[in-house]
Amino acid sequence: MFFFDPLYMVVIGVGLGLSLWAQFKVKGAFAKYSKIPSRSGMTGADVARAILAENHITDVSIASIRGNMTDHYDPRTKTLRLSESVYGSRSLAAFGVAAHEVGHAIQHARNYGPLKFRSAWVPVANLGSGLSIFVLIAAALLGGAATFWGANLALVGVALFGTSTIFTLITLPVEFDASRRALLSLERGGYMAEDEIRGARKVLSAAAMTYVAAFVTSLLTLLYWAYRLGLLGGGGRR
Repeated sequence: MFFFDPLYMVVIGVGLGLSLWAQFKVKGAFAKYSKIPSRSGMTGADVARAILAENHITDVSIASIRGNMTDHYDPRTKTLRLSESVYGSRSLAAFGVAAHEVGHAIQHARNYGPLKFRSAWVPVANLGSGLSIFVLIAAALLGGAATFWGANLALVGVALFGTSTIFTLITLPVEFDASRRALLSLERGGYMAEDEIRGARKVLSAAAMTYVAAFVTSLLTLLYWAYRLGLLGGGGRR
């Protein structure tokens, strides 16, 4: 069965390795630069409020949320939630993370296309990823592309799984753009000196790798199923 397929184990191993490496990088960068305070004396929440004001965004609230690296912007309630390690922190890491989340708020206010698409695609991706494994297993049990029903189920299963791959793909420009906006805001607003911005950039660059790892993992898994079910390269045919 595919769960004991060496190729499947390689795909899972590569995906897990990429994810662990990305998590290691972001946690290391955050830990390093969370110990270095900004000379401005502002907190992450202060910076977030200032950048929102500069962009004439007055309908977004800022709240503290428990946990580490739980920061996010909720477009449904227009709430910027900053973790305890960011909200009241004066560190370079806090500035970078807070500004990044404000970047999402700016995207929302400016009707940034990829963000709108990602938000609309969430229920599609959730449904697709939840159903795909059952359809893919059924397709494999029916012989994949070698049989009529197996081939049709294989196409449906791969398409369903592909919805989550598309989600991880569209996440990339959304996150990269938010980081770009964050660094520009920090620089233009004069909240950080040039040497301090380098620290914030390293934190955001490390965080971006988690999204890259998620996309690569999803794409490799999608290609595995397409190959194993015989839709790509005849991998399912015996």
